[in-house]
Amino acid sequence: MNERFKKQWERKASLLKNDDNLSSEELYYDRAAIYAEFGKIICIAVGLFTRVEEDRPGLRVKAFSGHDEKEILLEFKDLMEIKLDKQNLILCAHNGKEFDFPYLCRRFLVNEIDIPNVLNISGKKPWEVQHFDTMEMWKFGDRKSYTSLDLLASLFNIESSKVGIDGSMVNKVYYEEKDLDKITTYCKQDVVVTANLLLKLNMKPALEPELIHII
Repeated sequence: MNERFKKQWERKASLLKNDDNLSSEELYYDRAAIYAEFGKIICIAVGLFTRVEEDRPGLRVKAFSGHDEKEILLEFKDLMEIKLDKQNLILCAHNGKEFDFPYLCRRFLVNEIDIPNVLNISGKKPWEVQHFDTMEMWKFGDRKSYTSLDLLASLFNIESSKVGIDGSMVNKVYYEEKDLDKITTYCKQDVVVTANLLLKLNMKPALEPELIHII
């Protein structure tokens, strides 16, 4: 980072809980990526429910990944705005309202790209926001705690996506191991877990494995 931005991180780091007494540099490596001001998008994985038969859904999963964040965002925007039905599109993520959706919006602005309408909630009434959040659904109004996707997957007997990698390892896998494919596979599996959790929270059976198509 340039000197101006280093100072900004120093200020940010001074406000973070730091029980291990990490230096600002160590904190940057450990936590900076979760803040849109300091992070970078390298993968966006998405899933689309498809109807096979009545009450028998399928799922198509693909990912946009690479080292060029702007290109990834443009491909994602093209999917949201052109290839899918904008009027009936509803987004779902685990903790999406607090993390995924705001992070995406901020990185769109940093890259000077118009935010897709389905993500941009500015000026919209609550009932006009086309977002589901499986963590919010599980809270039932309880604001006291965070419940991880992996915990709920265990609770509802959904196969975990945390095989060989979890979110805390992405930095190391990307910068040290230089294994973007591993991260992309993990993100795709996270989408499958989230889709199955959404079904379970709506009293529906999990997806049949043969009806999950991962591109």
